[in-house]
Amino acid sequence: MSIKEEDMEKLADLVVKKLLSNKEDLIHGFMAVSKVADDSLMYHKIGDVANIEKVRLTGPPSQYQPNDTAQGAGNRVTFNAYTFIPKEVVEGQEYPLIVLPHGGVHSNFGSGYAYVIRELISQSYIIIAPEYRGSTGYGRQFYELIDYGGLESEDTFAARNFMIENCELVDPERVGVMGWSHGGMHTLFNIFKHPEAYQAANASVPVSDIVARMGYKKQDYRDLFEADYHIGKSGADNVNEYRRRSPAWNVPEYDKKIHPPLLVHTTRNDQDVNVLEVEHLIKSLKEKNWLFEYKVYPPTSGAHGFSRLSTKFSKGVRGEIYEFLAKHLKPLGPNPLKRFIGEPNPLD
Repeated sequence: MSIKEEDMEKLADLVVKKLLSNKEDLIHGFMAVSKVADDSLMYHKIGDVANIEKVRLTGPPSQYQPNDTAQGAGNRVTFNAYTFIPKEVVEGQEYPLIVLPHGGVHSNFGSGYAYVIRELISQSYIIIAPEYRGSTGYGRQFYELIDYGGLESEDTFAARNFMIENCELVDPERVGVMGWSHGGMHTLFNIFKHPEAYQAANASVPVSDIVARMGYKKQDYRDLFEADYHIGKSGADNVNEYRRRSPAWNVPEYDKKIHPPLLVHTTRNDQDVNVLEVEHLIKSLKEKNWLFEYKVYPPTSGAHGFSRLSTKFSKGVRGEIYEFLAKHLKPLGPNPLKRFIGEPNPLD
């Protein structure tokens, strides 16, 4: 090969890398535009019952500190969060708070949660929904801050603290955390690491065992974790790191004085979080002497989203969640879905 041909090959490689980088930038630009549009839709869906604000706050410094002496090294990560406050609140009255982290490896809190927010608002809950590091719609740099099973859950805890410190309407002794899937994982890590900060928790179809998850998922899913800006290695190459990020492998010994009541829900036909993950979590909770409630539903319509549909059965499952939370958080409003509790499983 001549020198000229070698130079052409190098140039071609540079062009390909530049095109791929431009493609990524375009994708993130599109996600940012989509986020703005969805924010408008969310205000439209919820604005009649809640005062909505998108706040900016900070979580722990980035886990990526290649140069500790660089300008800005050690600065806390800035992120957004949605706050929802019922329009009918009374000044001087304190209300329970729900911390509601979204699901998805890379996703965000969007208008698809509007029905849950309306159901919580009707019970007089105040809600904060953090757009923790790695969420989409905030550019490539923020996307690549993802720390699945790591500091992202501390962003959720920071959102809880933000509301305690900045909203006088919140009762600091009536705080709950709840979430589905990856949001359920946030719920678990929050009560494992900061048990004194919450009075109730609900983890629905929670991601619980990333080691097992790497085994039954396809390579395109594993690629999200093996990316050089994320874990950077496969589960086979660094199994301990994947264990560290898995709630089922990190359940603390139960202490009834500080650990809040916990409700876990899953279903046997979940096509996303295989039931074996949650079964491992349940087994680990029992081994650590936890007092908690759980339900493993038989194969159910909606599978991974079985408790997030508009059906009577799905509303009944959410009604059970709200009954559980209300028992410990004492909201002022009634459970809007109580009439659906006990509906038969549509696949029975």
